[in-house]
Amino acid sequence: MDHENRVRDEFTRQAKTFSESAAITDAASTQRFIDALGEAARGSVLDVACGPGILSAAIAKTAREVLAFDLTPQMLKRAAQRCAEAGLGNVTFREGSAIELPFADAAFDAVVTRLSVHHFDRPDRAMSEIFRVLRPGGRFVIADVISSEVPAEAELQNAIEILRDPSHVRMLPGSELAALVRGAGFAIESLATWDKPREFEEWMGIVNDASRVPPLSRGSAGAGQRRCVGRNGVVARWRPD
Repeated sequence: MDHENRVRDEFTRQAKTFSESAAITDAASTQRFIDALGEAARGSVLDVACGPGILSAAIAKTAREVLAFDLTPQMLKRAAQRCAEAGLGNVTFREGSAIELPFADAAFDAVVTRLSVHHFDRPDRAMSEIFRVLRPGGRFVIADVISSEVPAEAELQNAIEILRDPSHVRMLPGSELAALVRGAGFAIESLATWDKPREFEEWMGIVNDASRVPPLSRGSAGAGQRRCVGRNGVVARWRPD
């Protein structure tokens, strides 16, 4: 199975549990994006790997238009349902891959992506595509789980995440995530990191596959323990010519 089909299969399974998870729908995380977008949130906004439309719906309250873009049809269905229930008529939905965005150059005032980069098998290509479709002076906001800066610790963290979710590719250390964004041509305006406490049962429940629980319920990841996951927020502008 190729990687994109693996992602589709995984998030078709996760569509309901992911969209209902309190950790995923956390209003504070969404507000970070709204605040970081600033005035760009009033224009045309692309939500890459939009999932169940949590960001799309929040941004659509002030944006001229939002395009919710995702690889998985079931996630787009959840996103459309969320926006319809909120009475939002300025959101459109499109299926596709982040490494080949089907949009013209400089098509959007802002681009956002949340909890997606660790699922990209070609994250450098995805960043380049986002840079291409963002207008000069536009704003890009990204947030993703990050791994330790210590290679051995990062390797273990990624191995655990792959056992939990086979569509996971690699959490990057915060320094590498920032370098990835800069390498695409962005000038970083601000960086922020924060911890997100997670309950083991909630974290495992999202993947909706009980067979994956036993290997991860032993040792330090035992059920009932809290797991703090570092997240990294990056705000970037188009680099001036």
